[in-house]
Amino acid sequence: MALNVLPFSFDLHHPRNTWETLQSQLSPALLEACSTSPFLKAYMLYLPIDEIGVPDYYIKPPRSLGNAEFRNLIYPIKEGLFVHIYPDAVGARDHYISIEPTVVVNIDHLMPRVNEKLVAWAEEIGRIEDKEEKKAFLLRLVDSMCTTQRKQQDGKKPRIFVTPEELEAVRYRVLRDKVGLGVLQPLLLDNFIEDISCSGVGHIFIEHKIFKSVQSSITFVDYEDVDDFAVWLGEWIKSPVTVRNPLVDAVLPDGSRINIVYGREISKRGSNFTIRKFSGTPTSVLELIEFGSLNYTMASYLSMMLEAGMNAFVVGATASGKTTLLNAITAFIKPEAKIITIEDTPEVQVPHKNWLQESTRHGGGEKKGSDVGMFELLKAALRQRPEMIIVGEIRSVEAVVAFQAMQTGHGVMSTFHAASVEKLIQRLTGDPINIPKTYIDNLNLAVIQSAVRLADGKSARRVMSINEIIGYDPLTNSFSFLEAFRWNPATDTFEFPGYMNSYLLEQVIAQKRGIPPHRRKEVYNEVKRRAKIFEKLHTEKGITDFYDFFQVLAEARRQKLL
Repeated sequence: MALNVLPFSFDLHHPRNTWETLQSQLSPALLEACSTSPFLKAYMLYLPIDEIGVPDYYIKPPRSLGNAEFRNLIYPIKEGLFVHIYPDAVGARDHYISIEPTVVVNIDHLMPRVNEKLVAWAEEIGRIEDKEEKKAFLLRLVDSMCTTQRKQQDGKKPRIFVTPEELEAVRYRVLRDKVGLGVLQPLLLDNFIEDISCSGVGHIFIEHKIFKSVQSSITFVDYEDVDDFAVWLGEWIKSPVTVRNPLVDAVLPDGSRINIVYGREISKRGSNFTIRKFSGTPTSVLELIEFGSLNYTMASYLSMMLEAGMNAFVVGATASGKTTLLNAITAFIKPEAKIITIEDTPEVQVPHKNWLQESTRHGGGEKKGSDVGMFELLKAALRQRPEMIIVGEIRSVEAVVAFQAMQTGHGVMSTFHAASVEKLIQRLTGDPINIPKTYIDNLNLAVIQSAVRLADGKSARRVMSINEIIGYDPLTNSFSFLEAFRWNPATDTFEFPGYMNSYLLEQVIAQKRGIPPHRRKEVYNEVKRRAKIFEKLHTEKGITDFYDFFQVLAEARRQKLL
């Protein structure tokens, strides 16, 4: 199975540091964390402080740390665990170390005995479905079979002698492996992780929201280890992988997506898996502005469009941030709107109360007709009278129903794989989707999102352009669209070529807002006013949270301030 291999050598019997000398070097925050976490304190005693220095400690590491040349820091994650971003002076990636109760306590000699005793309770453990109840039952079993007292009482079953540190480690390991996802569990508890990737033998790699690609201390020594873990993963998620069924796509209980490829017959490097983490709270528009993905004026423009029920696609390549942006801008939809989301794997999150979340079903080996796809869900959604239908991703013939929904007055939002507006239209009007060209102007907005390389060499995500789809000319067989906003890569800023020239703002939004034709240019004043409001909420009021931002917008609309 997988091992947790630290990027520095240490001897369990000979710590590098003494607490007496170390505590004077720690920051007050790190000292306090060590005082409440014995295993964090123990970990610090083995760190090569003389080589890397004392780690900084952050309750919540800021995004600016991603630009630091030397990164050596610790931060807390859920369930009392910690993460150490450990610097690698020669490698391309820093190390990601999960600091657990087992990190510097060796219980490999104890776990076979503990598991042997747990086997007797396997049936009862399996019957418990409630997660917290199962945890409590397992802890009671561990406490009954382990003791920190060397003397055994006469007439009682022999118990396993452990030190207090070993007992804590055993309790943690049992819960981690029997209830959680084994060695991967700490990674799922870190909200800063986006993707977890195992490419076969070797280290697991992580895509971090701040530190980008980092190398986990979790490693697989040989092919058999990876194969065994892939089989265990499949059984854990109740989607077994076998030689006959080597590909599995599934959803973890927390909403994360997992893909498993089993065996060397189809993967030359052996079994592998990828987990795309589910984000608990979506990234807000104001946070995206912090990251430089767009600016306040673009946010203001999008808010006016979505408030008016415009149809919009967020378009880009894989891992360009399409779903993140789609989630963020749902806050601009009217708070009283009824919304239906339709997805293969639930990723879209909206803050509205009147929200129906629907997902496809794949019957597998069940009787024919058990599958429910995007196409069927979209057709059903039209009968539910939603004001906005959000499709996680449009890939094929479901686009036909989506455009029919647009024609009948339903708002539609979705993500779509394409690199530009031209490619978007080509894919929509070509095989296998075949949307009639005269229908394309039902799509009002195409927001092009991309992962880019900035002038300083750093990677980032940017809204490349926001485009207004105007129409199709059958005489010239051409489509017309207007670039309302575009990103300038030379300055990493956004331009507004649609200023005083926007078709949607002047011909649609101005009319919906009751502005007479001879004064329609006044609509740009509203774009500016909203942009200033968003900036003030962000910079002066300190609002960044997705749900907080939505509540402020809802209250502002209730008071007719927007």
